[in-house]
This record gives sequence, C-alpha cells and structure tokens, in this order.
Amino acid sequence: MMCIVSLGLAVSAHAAHAAPAAPAAPAAPAAPAAGNADLVARGAYLATAGDCIACHTAPHGKPFAGGQWLATPVGRIFSTNITPSQTDGIGRYTLAQFDAALRRGIRADGAHLYPAMPYTAYAKLSDGDVKALYAYFESGSVAAVDVAPAAATDLHFPFNIRLAMAFWNLLFLDRTPFAADATKSAEWNRGAYLVRGLGHCSTCHTPRNVMMAEDTSQPLAGAVVDGWYAPNISADPVSGIGGWRDTDIVDYLRTGHAIGRAQAAGPMAEVIDNSLRYLAPADLRAVAVYLKSTPPVRDAADTRPADRWGAPGPGADAIRGIPLPADANRMSGAQLYDAYCATCHQAKGEGVGAGADVAHPGLPSLFHNTALGHRNSNDLVMVILQGARRQAGTVTGAASGVANVSMPAFGGLLDDEQIVTLGNYLLQHYGNLQSRVTAEQVRTLRTRESTP
Repeated sequence: MMCIVSLGLAVSAHAAHAAPAAPAAPAAPAAPAAGNADLVARGAYLATAGDCIACHTAPHGKPFAGGQWLATPVGRIFSTNITPSQTDGIGRYTLAQFDAALRRGIRADGAHLYPAMPYTAYAKLSDGDVKALYAYFESGSVAAVDVAPAAATDLHFPFNIRLAMAFWNLLFLDRTPFAADATKSAEWNRGAYLVRGLGHCSTCHTPRNVMMAEDTSQPLAGAVVDGWYAPNISADPVSGIGGWRDTDIVDYLRTGHAIGRAQAAGPMAEVIDNSLRYLAPADLRAVAVYLKSTPPVRDAADTRPADRWGAPGPGADAIRGIPLPADANRMSGAQLYDAYCATCHQAKGEGVGAGADVAHPGLPSLFHNTALGHRNSNDLVMVILQGARRQAGTVTGAASGVANVSMPAFGGLLDDEQIVTLGNYLLQHYGNLQSRVTAEQVRTLRTRESTP
C-alpha cells in the first residue's frame, strides 16, 4: 500500500464478470497454455484488483522488483522481487509453487512467508484466478528485473524463525477457497469474493490480536496501519459506513471522494490510485453491495457517524485585533489555522467548491468530514505531517483535465506543540468533540519508522 506506481491496465469484460465460485479444495490448476492472451489479460486485471504492485515496488524502483518495506510491530518486512527474473524473481516458479506462495504463504524453497503478504485473504482465490495470475506474471507482460532487493527481512528473535509460521498457519489460516452463497445474488457474491479475497480489505481494516492475526470477532472494525487509521467499514450506521449510499461507496472507491463525507489520503489513496480506480464499474458496485451487508460492528463510545460532526467555524472574528505573539509556539489554534489552513479551506472551514460532484470535488470542507470525525485522530495528525498526495490520472489528476489537487505537508513547518494546538482547534470547531490530539501522539507519528 505504500508506493504509487501507475498501471494503466485495460479492463477485460471477461475479468470484470468472472464468476467467483471455487471448488471445495485448493488443488493447483494446470499450467496455462503459452500465448493465451485472454488469460493474461484476465491475470493483469486480477493483479490490479489485488494491488500487487504497491507492496512489491520500492519508491522509485522497477515495478514488482521488491524492496518496499512494511512497518510491523515486530520489525521491518521487505517485499520480494516477483518479476519473472530467472535469478532474482519468480521466473523459475512452477504453477504449483506460485499457488503455494499465493494461497498458503510458502515460498518455492519451502520457507514460510510472513502474513504481511496477505495470503490469508488470497487463500480465497479460485483455481482459475490463480492460473490467470500466473499466466500474467510469467507471460512477459511483467518485465523481468534481475536485481535482488537491497535489504532482506531480518526480524529479531524469535520472530526470525520462519518455521514458527507453520504453527501460526495452523491456528489462523483458513485454506478454504471462496464458495458462493446460493441465497445471495451474483452481485453480492462477486463483492464478497473481491472484499474477502483479492481486495484483502480486512488486512488493514480489521484489528489484530496479540498473535498479529485478524480479530475475527471484529471484522472490518478499523485498525491503525503505518500510523494511519483505517476506519470501521462494517455496515454499522454509526461506527461504520452503513449510512452511506451505495453510490457514495462507489464514488469513494473510484475517485477517493465521497462528497460531504470523506476523501482519501495516505495508504487508502494509494490503493485507489494503484488499484480501485481501474476496476470495472460492476465490480465496484458489487463491493459496495457486499460492504453494506456485512455484520455491523458498533463501538459503544461512538455517538454519531464520523461524517456528521462539526459546523462552520468562527472565521476571522476569532483573531481580529489580536497581535501575533513573538513566540510562534504561543500562537492560538485560530491564528495557526488562519496562517496555514484558511487559504484553501476558507475562513469558516467550508472549503472551495466542495459538494459539487466527484469529477470536480474542489477543496474539502472540514466539517462533515471523516478526517476529523473519528475518535481516533491519527489521520488528522498524519495529513498535517505528510499532506495528501494523489497520483496524476485520478479524477482530480491531470488526465481528467483538472489540476492535480493535493494538500502540502506541514511536518517541516510546524513543530509538535503547534500541531497539537492546531489539531485540537480543528477538532473543537469542525470535528469530533470526543477526540483529542496529544503531544505523545504527534511525536510518535512523526518519528515512527515508515515510508512516505
């Protein structure tokens, strides 16, 4: 989810409408026939839906050549080269070995992968989709890169004992492929297949237990990933997205904007830019239908939806006639807002052109905005520190004829104390009154080990 690399892949009609049904056992399918263009095109679409390029491409690196690192509670995990290189990639993998790595987390040399690679979700893939993915990666569509990542995963004891993953898998890996629910529609089943499998949504949006496995008692209930808060996306109308219309969800997945509700930043923006914007409209609708049907997970402390907090702020009246202090750390929240935020978000936080349509989203309002509406305020702090960047070619990018809109990073301009003051001012006037920004939080998020 870290590196933004444009794919520009065409969506085949066959892939967009592929049936999600799978056999009862994950037997490896036969190797694909060489030159099967339809199979390769389908695999390209599936690789995009799975966002493989994000984790397997280092910043400024070659696509799929590995070297991207992921921050985990037990150390850095580096991604591997999955190009068809015969020396450094997976060019010598048989289909059976590719299948074992993808759905069981076992490399060709027999070593176990760590579940930072979401094989626990990919285990749901059908044999046909595994076959198509293999055809894509081995067909020459992906350029072979003969280079090993500069660093390899080397966790501290006892986490460096990969064999322990065999026992972890016995506890937490469900190897049963996806089976369609005959009581549900084809659209619902397609959405379930994408969310549970290729899209691996639970990898980020489900909290983890002490063994770093997904907490199945709280599916899609929200979690912190690389400092950012991946919110509750269950069907609960207060804590989750149960109050969103299907069209809101589709707009958000396709463009990163749900007008009057949310805009994507951080890892989610990268998922949209790398993957979701390329999916067929029918697949995005299927995802929305399925998400709206998931078990609602309510946090009892939530009193209203995240996108229903806030109101227009006091504007310039709050600072009129008040001189700026000589010490910048003594500036009030209103003064910091006027200096760093008001130009784009306007004096009362109403934004510019907000609420028009997703093709022209403008600059967002700060009230009725999930970035300030969750009780977990990490996203607010992170967007102040890092800004919000979108890849060109999105609805807000140059390819659509609209200037590429992004929020600049203020981490180099504002110190921790100023971010605490500004963050709490924003929450007080535009966001969740139950939320706070603390000095320890800002310090931790600023200094955490992660990639931009």
